[in-house]
Amino acid sequence: MMEVKVTVDGIEIELNPFVTKMIAKVVEAMVTSLKGVEEDWKKIEIEVMR
Repeated sequence: MMEVKVTVDGIEIELNPFVTKMIAKVVEAMVTSLKGVEEDWKKIEIEVMR
């Protein structure tokens, strides 16, 4: 199982198992479709700021 951590302005948001799996699978699918990403990746980090 993949681990997912979401923090907003320094506050960690609690995620239930369904949301954790959904986020993990969507991010994995988007990132692994990019050129240069190896199949055996270990960690994906995404940071969004505005």
